[in-house]
Amino acid sequence: MRPWELLDTAPVPGEGVELRLYRRGDEFAINIAGRGELMNSRVHGSEDALAEQTCARLKGCVNPRLLIGGLGMGFTLAAALRHVGDQAQVVVAELVPAVVTWNRGPLGECAGHPLLDSRVTVHEGDVARVIKGGQQIYDAILLDVDNGPEGLTRTENDWLYNFSGLSAACAALRPGGVLAVWSAGPDRDFVERLRKVGFDVDEIRVRAHGGKGARHVIWFARRGG
Repeated sequence: MRPWELLDTAPVPGEGVELRLYRRGDEFAINIAGRGELMNSRVHGSEDALAEQTCARLKGCVNPRLLIGGLGMGFTLAAALRHVGDQAQVVVAELVPAVVTWNRGPLGECAGHPLLDSRVTVHEGDVARVIKGGQQIYDAILLDVDNGPEGLTRTENDWLYNFSGLSAACAALRPGGVLAVWSAGPDRDFVERLRKVGFDVDEIRVRAHGGKGARHVIWFARRGG
């Protein structure tokens, strides 16, 4: 089998953790140094579902404004763009600048170069800062950050999933807006926090790829109208 080729490395700000971009033929992987694979270009079914099912919950919303936390390999962004209208606006917040560079370069073809879409605005920085910066300005916030509530790469991501972060996300959503959260696994305490903030919560489980692979969890939390 063809060996993996290391293309680039990038530090995660403030954590002493390194991301590594690999390629093998037309397959790409992003690994966490010393901890194994974080994502793979052939396994993105749950990322697609995160965007598709969020957009399905926005039916009737004219010209929606979405915030996506975590660019990854661009699959969540690409799926969202396929399901919103021409006048929609999508803000993508990505903490690691190199991940944006990778998506503008060798990774771009995997998801169809979604960063070239005129509806997209890229914020190179912490999605937490973007969430704190707006009141009732988003119709949906999609979080595909780290590994979900049980993070792997950055302890500061914990704020996104605690009571303060969820309250800020709720405040940043318009009435009836949706907070969608991807996770590698279930978390009963997290669901309870969502409900305590005042969200109505649906939980679904999806396969990583084509009805196969690991079962991931997505929560859809709707702000009351």
